[in-house]
Amino acid sequence: MSAGEETVTPELLLRAYAQGLFPMSDSRDDPDIFWVDPHLRGILPLDTFHVPKRLQRTVRQDVFAVVADRDFAGVIDACAAPRPDHPESWINGRIRSLYLALFSRGVAHSLECYDASGALVGGLYGVSLGRAFFGESMFSRARDASKVALVHLVARLKAGGYSLLDTQFVTEHLRQFGAVEIPRKRYRALLAEALKGEADFYSLGGFSCGTGMAGVPEGGAAGVAGSAVDGVAGSSGAPGMTSRNPPGASSITGGSSASAAPGALPSSSSRVVGASSLPGSLVLQLTTQTS
Repeated sequence: MSAGEETVTPELLLRAYAQGLFPMSDSRDDPDIFWVDPHLRGILPLDTFHVPKRLQRTVRQDVFAVVADRDFAGVIDACAAPRPDHPESWINGRIRSLYLALFSRGVAHSLECYDASGALVGGLYGVSLGRAFFGESMFSRARDASKVALVHLVARLKAGGYSLLDTQFVTEHLRQFGAVEIPRKRYRALLAEALKGEADFYSLGGFSCGTGMAGVPEGGAAGVAGSAVDGVAGSSGAPGMTSRNPPGASSITGGSSASAAPGALPSSSSRVVGASSLPGSLVLQLTTQTS
């Protein structure tokens, strides 16, 4: 169902996530946004996350400096960038603006991989709500860069008390890490449980944007979940992840504001970005399935 020309706000987007919906567009140049609610939902169970042996070596070698939230705009632009064999993207201008707004308020996060020259060569971004992280997209300009970012993300989520990593769809790229598809009813039950608690994206150190859940209004994630998305219906006929992301950019798919009104987003005044890189050996220790 189309979300219309003027109706989608950051607040509405958060409420949609809390109901299990996520936005897409048919192409970069199409201004319309529609809601997606697949019959089968992709998730990456954190307790059974698997790191292939070759990738373990790459992670341990600290080939890349992996940091959080230093260049969110650069990550989303790289995910949306056209490629010779896949010129289209689901990330249009409206979607880009919405996620930048969520990032400025501490709700969206990115993990970025930089090479020895300081160039951004891979990364991912997503939305944090309660104990759920909704992976949106990832990209890679160097071998294994997006995979390393994903391993670092899982370590951060496990340490921070998250219970759900939503990948939206599942590809073979994600299956190697243990991603699975589950029915919509099961997904909604997991989501509802995740929204009851709090998690900390910055629990591994670095800089913090506050305590508890970033970007969550008074009442926490449960308060967001209790706010209906009026007039929004999901589309179960979602395209596969290859349609949602260009090659090399697959969908992978913390403080509350005490003075905020229910359904409102907090200000970005407490936002501090650039959480520093963690040693790869520590990252692997935080992921349980590494054989």
